[in-house]
Amino acid sequence: MSATLIDGKPISLAIKDEAKKEAEELLRTRGITPGLAFILVGDDPASEIYVRSKGKTCAEIGFHSVTETRPVDTSQAEVLDLIARFNADPSIHGILVQFPLPKHIDEMKVIEAIDYRKDVDGFHPINVGRLVIGRPCLRPCTPAGIQEMLIRSGNDPGGRHVVIVGRSNLVGKPVLNILLQKQRGANAVATIAHTGARDIARYTREADIVIAAIGRPGFITGSMLKPGCTVIDVGINRIPDPTKKSGTRIIGDVEFTSASEVAAAITPVPGGVGLMTIAMLMKNTVLAASGTLYS
Repeated sequence: MSATLIDGKPISLAIKDEAKKEAEELLRTRGITPGLAFILVGDDPASEIYVRSKGKTCAEIGFHSVTETRPVDTSQAEVLDLIARFNADPSIHGILVQFPLPKHIDEMKVIEAIDYRKDVDGFHPINVGRLVIGRPCLRPCTPAGIQEMLIRSGNDPGGRHVVIVGRSNLVGKPVLNILLQKQRGANAVATIAHTGARDIARYTREADIVIAAIGRPGFITGSMLKPGCTVIDVGINRIPDPTKKSGTRIIGDVEFTSASEVAAAITPVPGGVGLMTIAMLMKNTVLAASGTLYS
């Protein structure tokens, strides 16, 4: 068996195009241009690249965006003041604080300071709670993107056994709660397997859909999969590779070669789930700008 590739590029482009059209409609009918504020503390190169990429996407689809950069020694109070300023700014509908933050800043206090109606990352406790009980909310971008990939690639999770490998607050837990809901594009029989399991393969071999988000390069192999399953690889791991100019390369949490011989469909790394995160951020920003989600 040779797995069909679930390519994130066309799916993410379609979602960004939808967000662009929704933004144009908001401007035409209500005079609203979706606005997104980025807060970057420190000089982490990867974070700087992510923020630039998100700002570029905003410009491409007609959003207003503002980026505030602060040095690594910026105090927590200064960051909270900046968030308060954006909370009160009617031209800003979404606030994204780029993580990780310097160690002297409490990330949870930062998340809680953001107006939950502008929490386009979907991390605020109010949004987490609403997600769990199935109420409308801004959902975390990567988990929401995973659901879109499944639906748009013809792998609807409804009624299927989904095993999520990893229990982080960023991916594992929210994707579980998204796919458990009794809604179209969800309604899955969902299981979380994690490092506490004595034999993770016992669970993954029973899965119709495996979502790998454990943060271990090449952890899921073909021998751990049920023939004909769908594999969503969330992992982004940089490993040494002397054949590359940079000396490293990026691989996922799934050993792609062996997994693609067993699975019916699989996402690549890079080029899969990672592309969905920014696309869903744009969708969340349009939703926040519409003002209808919590009405």
